[in-house]
Amino acid sequence: MTAPSRIRRIGWFAALGICLALYAMLHIKVTSVHADVVRAEQQIVQLEEQKLLLETELLTRANQVQLAAWNRVDFGFQAPAADQFIEGPRQLASYGAPPSVDAPAPIRLAGMRSVEDVPEFPQIVSRLTGRPIDANLLEEEAEDDGRLAVTVAPGPLRMPIAGVSGAVAEATIR
Repeated sequence: MTAPSRIRRIGWFAALGICLALYAMLHIKVTSVHADVVRAEQQIVQLEEQKLLLETELLTRANQVQLAAWNRVDFGFQAPAADQFIEGPRQLASYGAPPSVDAPAPIRLAGMRSVEDVPEFPQIVSRLTGRPIDANLLEEEAEDDGRLAVTVAPGPLRMPIAGVSGAVAEATIR
């Protein structure tokens, strides 16, 4: 290899190095400008949200002035005084009136009143599994093993959750 070709080769490498350095500087500059643009967009979004909040507050305050004017002129509402508050349920009940003669009967909820009211079913079938539920689980005297129980109705009719969930687990396994 001759000296001029070596110098030419070194010159090409130097030019390539300078181009790479300029490209790196340009890339860094583009990245910083992109970050500035993203930051400016975020600030624009924050300012638009703040503007919307201020517009809402201004409209609300304008509506409050309008409502106050209507109240003064048309309605005459006033803030409640201390003697207008009710102290308890008995005072609230004292304001009630007996039902009129033509009033419908009050709606009553069904419930069991005593152990004698418990119907005797020969077999109760679970809606989840379609299998009959063990009668021992429904008795009040059943031993309490610490498991959670679901009260179907007020009174002695109780069914442990484990009795139902075990049957569900068996049905899903099969």
